[in-house]
Amino acid sequence: MPPTLVFDGPRNAAATVVLTHGAGAGIETPFVQAFAQGLAAQNLRVGRFEFPYMTKVRETGRRRPPDRQAILLQAWEEVIDGLETRPLVVGGKSLGGRIASMLADEKRVNGLICLGYPFHPPGKPDRLRTQHLLSLKTPTLICQGSRDPFGTAEEVPRYGLPPSIRLHWLEDGDHSFKPRKRSGRTSEQNWQEAIQATVNFINDLNR
Repeated sequence: MPPTLVFDGPRNAAATVVLTHGAGAGIETPFVQAFAQGLAAQNLRVGRFEFPYMTKVRETGRRRPPDRQAILLQAWEEVIDGLETRPLVVGGKSLGGRIASMLADEKRVNGLICLGYPFHPPGKPDRLRTQHLLSLKTPTLICQGSRDPFGTAEEVPRYGLPPSIRLHWLEDGDHSFKPRKRSGRTSEQNWQEAIQATVNFINDLNR
C-alpha cells in the first residue's frame, strides 16, 4: 500500500507541498508540524507522510533504523505518482529531503525543499552525499542551520552546487535549526524564517 498522506491547508491552493520526516522521528514532531502548519497558513496545501519503517516505530513503540534506500525511494515514488495536482513541491527534513532530491528530476516535480540537508555524516566531511546534486535541474531550496554538523556554512559553499539550488542559512542553527541561547535567537524564529523562505521560493516558482 502507498503511504497515507495527512493534509493541511486549502484544497484549492496555488501549489501543493509534500513533506516527510528525518531519520529519527516522524511527521508529528514539533519541527515537521511547524512547517506543515506554517505553510498551510500561507494558503498552501501541505501533505505529510511516513516512510514504512517509521510507521512500524509508531505502531510498536520500538526504534528501528531507516528502511533500505530502495524502499525509501519507492515510498516517495508512490506518493508522487498518486498526486495529479500541479504545481507540486516535494521535500522534507534531512533524510526525507535527501531521498526526494534523488527523484525530483525523474518525476518532473516543480520544486524541491530540503530542511537541513545531510551533506555528510557528522564528523565525516569526506563522505559527501552531493554527487547527484551536482546535476540537479529541479529548482531547489535548501534551508540549513549555519552550524549544522551535517554541513556548515563554512563547508557547503565549497561543494560547487549548481545554480538550480538556492541556499538559505539559519543563524546559529543546528540540524533542526536550533540556535544556542547566546545567539539571542530561538528555534521558533529560525523555523519561521525558513517557512517564509520556503513561501518566497514557491511564489517565485509560480511567477
